[in-house]
Order: sequence, then C-alpha cells, then structure tokens
Amino acid sequence: MIARLKRQGSALLLLLLGACGMVSRCSLPEPLDKAAFDALYAQPASPPDRPLRVFHLGHSLVGRDMPAMLAQLAGAGHAYESQLGWGTFLKAHWEPDEPINGFETENDHPRYRDAHEAVNSGDYDALVLTEGVEIRDAIKYFDPARYLHEWASAARAANPEISVYLYETWHELDDPEGWLERIDRDLERYWEGEILRRALNYEEAPQPIYLIPAGQVMARFVRDVEKRGGVGPIGTRADLFSDNIHFNDFGAYLVALTHYAVLYRQDPRGLPHRLTRADGSPARDPGPDAARLMQQIVWDVVTQNRQTGVSP
Repeated sequence: MIARLKRQGSALLLLLLGACGMVSRCSLPEPLDKAAFDALYAQPASPPDRPLRVFHLGHSLVGRDMPAMLAQLAGAGHAYESQLGWGTFLKAHWEPDEPINGFETENDHPRYRDAHEAVNSGDYDALVLTEGVEIRDAIKYFDPARYLHEWASAARAANPEISVYLYETWHELDDPEGWLERIDRDLERYWEGEILRRALNYEEAPQPIYLIPAGQVMARFVRDVEKRGGVGPIGTRADLFSDNIHFNDFGAYLVALTHYAVLYRQDPRGLPHRLTRADGSPARDPGPDAARLMQQIVWDVVTQNRQTGVSP
C-alpha cells in the first residue's frame, strides 16, 4: 500500500512539474494588471544629464559590435561592459551552477566584466538585459520573469538611481508562424505579458523596467524597405542579418540606434552612420538614405510605445 502511494505521489509530482514547465512557474505571480502596468509608464522618464555607464547582459543578439556602435553614437564619456554567452538565458547568468555556453569565446575581450560583480558594484547608470530565444522555451523552462526581477532588484539595491531595461529581440527568419507575424504578436503575449508584467508583479510597489523595442523597430524597418523595393544597400530583411537570426553591421546599427534613443531618450536623427566595429575595423556603412530611414523609424517606434519611457 505504501509503495503504491509513493508511486502515485511520484507520478503526481511529475505531472505537476510538467504543468509548471519543469521550473517554478506554479509559484510565479500573475501578470501585473494591464491598467496598473499602463499607469506605471504614464509619465515619461527624464533624459540623463550626463554620459551613461551601461552594463549589457545577454547573448549573441547583443554581441560585441552593437554596444561599441552605441558608444560611438552616444559620444565621449559613454562607457560600457558586458557578460554574454551563446543563447544564454537570464537564469544561467544568475545561478552560479548553471553553465553559460560559449562563455570563454563570447567574453574574450576587454569589455567583459563578471555580471554579479558589475551589478553589485553600483557603478552603472543603466542595466540592459535580454532573454534567450526561442522566447517560448525561455518562458516554459527558464523562468525569465523571476530572473528579470532578481537582476533588477540586485541592481537597485546597489544603486537606487539605476535604470533597468529589457531588450526585446526576435526569432529566426524562417519561423513557420512568420517572422513579421511573430514580432507583431510576441511583444504583448510574451515579452510584456509573460516576462515584464510578471516580473513587475513580484513587488508591492513596482518600479518601471523600460523596454528597448528592437524587434518592433526591425519589423517596421523591414516592412518599409520591402514596400519601397529597397533603400540604399538594403533590399530585404535578409540584408540585416549574417545568418538566420544574427544581425550584420546594418542590423547592429539599427539596434544600436534603438538603444541610443531609449537610454538617452533622444531623437537619433542626424547621428553618424559611418562607424567601426568593436575591434576597430570599419563597419559596413548603410549610407545616408538607409540611415535616415532607420533613424526616423527608431524614433517613431520608441515614442509610440510608453514602456520605453521616452516622451514624444
């Protein structure tokens, strides 16, 4: 009888774990009420009054070149460090026993700093985090809302004045649901609904975690370029990527512009478009026409989404 009860208990536990995504999803808070969520971002944030020091935490959709381009756009005084991996989830960056695939390769550069050391130092004005993709797998198995909350709480404990950002990315170009269609739907249903709004609801009095809507910018730019039949050297969405998901120099420039507009809360129109990569080599120049369109679309998207904290 006892053995049978044990077997039944084990089966029930496995079913429960499966229902909870094999992690602690059963204990996750509900998403913050939509009205409360919107109210949290009703007032835009103030633009910084000095160059920022930024810590980037993520994976190869952050990369080395995009933060380097951001620093060039921001100008003298902007500083940054990062910790990256290959497709790394926030949980792996947080938990000491979780492996970070590609750690040695991705962090073999002068801008690397241990993430916990960096966040606990209080040295930074901004913490930019992104979750691993496929985003559905992250939500099912790796508890991104909890770990976004953990990182944000640690950063604010070290520096109450720090601003925290969630960088929205994208998925593979050949996604069966459709690349543009996924971007259109995933912001609300996953990045906001399952990650950001749940992370905010850990706190009785939540503070904003601002959105860097790079996926939305990508989609808007691709639609415009493909409708026009191409702008400068960019004819289709594939011209922003080096493979099925990683951006090339053009894509890195577009994402760096998005980071600049949100972090500095400044219109990026008129910024330079001849930049260098992190290793000092010249990046491919999108040219004046494509750069002008990128900058306009970035500002349109960023100012139309209140979660960015940017005033129109």
